[in-house]
Amino acid sequence: MTKQALLIIDYTNDFVAEEGALTAGKPAQNIETRIIELADQFLNNDHWVILPTDLHQQNDPYHPESKLFPAHNLANSWGRQFYGELQRWYDHHQHHDHVYAYAKNRYSAFANTNLDNFLRERDIHTLHLTGVCTDICVLHTAISAYHLNYDLVIYQDGVATFNPEGQRWALAHFQHSLGAKII
Repeated sequence: MTKQALLIIDYTNDFVAEEGALTAGKPAQNIETRIIELADQFLNNDHWVILPTDLHQQNDPYHPESKLFPAHNLANSWGRQFYGELQRWYDHHQHHDHVYAYAKNRYSAFANTNLDNFLRERDIHTLHLTGVCTDICVLHTAISAYHLNYDLVIYQDGVATFNPEGQRWALAHFQHSLGAKII
C-alpha cells in the first residue's frame, strides 16, 4: 500500500473562529466536518495525519508577516489552538503514532522544518492537503511539495481562504501548474 499523509494546515482559532485575529470566517468554518472525516479516514487506513501550524511571537520585528498581518497564532494563546472539533480530535489522538503536530514559522509547511525528512523516513510520497488559507499557506506548502517531487491531492471541500477569487485561482494553480489531483 502506498503510504500517504493528510496535512491539516493552520486550522486554528485565529484563522477560523469569528473572533480570530486573521479569520477566513464562514468558508473556513464550513470545512470543519470534512477535515475531521478525512483525519479519521486516514488514521483508520493506517496513514498519517500531520498538523503543521503557524507559531508567532508578539511584535516580532524580524518576521516578515509582522508587516503584512495582525498578530496571529501567538505562542500559548487561544488563537493558536486548533479550531472546534479539530481540537477535540487532536486531544483524543495526539499520542497516536501516526499523528504529528509541529510548529512552522513560514507559509510553507516545509520551510525551516523537518517535514521533508519526516515524510521520507516513513516512505510517504503522496500528500493530501486541507486547511487554510488556500491561496497562502496551503499554496506555498503545495509549491514546496511539488519541488520536492511529492504527489499532491487537494480537497476543494477541505480548504478555505479569505476571498472566493483567491480560492478559485489557487485551485486552478494546484491542478494546472502543480499537477495536483483536485477532489
